[in-house]
Amino acid sequence: MENKEHAFTTVISIGVLPHVCINKQLLQQQVAAVVPQDPALLIGSTLTATCSVSSDLGLHASQLFWTLNGRRLPSATYSVVGPTALAVTLPRLSGSRQPSGDNLVCHSGGGHVLAGSCLYVGMPPEKPVNLTCWSRNTKDLTCKWVPGGQGETFIRTKYTLKYRLRWYGREKECEPRGTAEPYSCYIHRDLALFTPYEIWVEASNQLGSATSDVITLDILDVVTTDPPADVRVSRVGELDDQLTVRWSSPPALKDFLFQAKYQIRYRLEDSTDWKVVDDVGNETSCRLAGLRPDTVYFVQVRCNPVGIFGSRKTGIWSEWSNPTAASTPRSERLLSASCDPKSGELNAALRRELKQFFGWVREHAAGCGGVSIKLYDQWRVWLQKSHKTRNQVLQGDKL
Repeated sequence: MENKEHAFTTVISIGVLPHVCINKQLLQQQVAAVVPQDPALLIGSTLTATCSVSSDLGLHASQLFWTLNGRRLPSATYSVVGPTALAVTLPRLSGSRQPSGDNLVCHSGGGHVLAGSCLYVGMPPEKPVNLTCWSRNTKDLTCKWVPGGQGETFIRTKYTLKYRLRWYGREKECEPRGTAEPYSCYIHRDLALFTPYEIWVEASNQLGSATSDVITLDILDVVTTDPPADVRVSRVGELDDQLTVRWSSPPALKDFLFQAKYQIRYRLEDSTDWKVVDDVGNETSCRLAGLRPDTVYFVQVRCNPVGIFGSRKTGIWSEWSNPTAASTPRSERLLSASCDPKSGELNAALRRELKQFFGWVREHAAGCGGVSIKLYDQWRVWLQKSHKTRNQVLQGDKL
């Protein structure tokens, strides 16, 4: 009897089965069979599978046993349904441990594999949500979405991005790329401008399918671009609380008719909190005021290409440029000291007298304003020169 078993079965180690669903071609044909074959089941279902072996093997059902993903199932779950047929019942099934399916395998008493079935236990996909798309420089289209519900179906689920021209186009599918992020697709050619597209996502697996809402968009309405190039940050003469930021427009959009919006953000070297300047407009330079003297700042710029070819939609912000660092000058006031009480009183009186005025100046010079900042600059230069002159006189008197 043992010789017949070796003659009709393929020797496969149990330990190699859990990682890949069993390959039916490895098994001897017409020797044994498991039914049902490769069923798709909802989580929580109960499955009864039967292994029937050929009488030529000379094996009785009591000599057989079952494994699930390489682990032997308890004999209490077995039932003999015939001299050469053994059933196993699996109650309240959990989700498959691997997307390719779980291995339910029937073995002979010696551990040899006789037959097997892949179990696909999971959930049907839910409706994909949050479908958004953007075009980089009008040359392509990238779309992302979020799986519906909790996103986990436990079995392999296919997501397909489909699109068509709204009025007359035929339906097309986005071809997934191996390097793409999950739940995204990249269309890199054959896109039309000035014509709206309808775009949606279909999700499907062995237990069902679902379709997202259809979004309609024109490529020109969802354009983003590269971050501004050649960002430079420099000091403003000897002014210790200001820096000038300059940059170049994104080169990829140089031939397009549009009006860019820019944003700047900056932070202290030892801080993670960014301060954003929103009122830059279409300028390619900005004066940052109200900074700390003798301090390193990191600055970034980003671009929003608004109104490309007359589009009325707000564009999409680019990524931030790489951080550029610069430091403000050291304050002359911080370097000087005086024991003359009259000088101190004069300085205090001057600060009090000008406090309201410079509060107004700072309020109107915030961000990148260019009207009152000139008056502010003139006063700061005059003040610093006054400090230097006074310090030189005091040092001369001491000598």
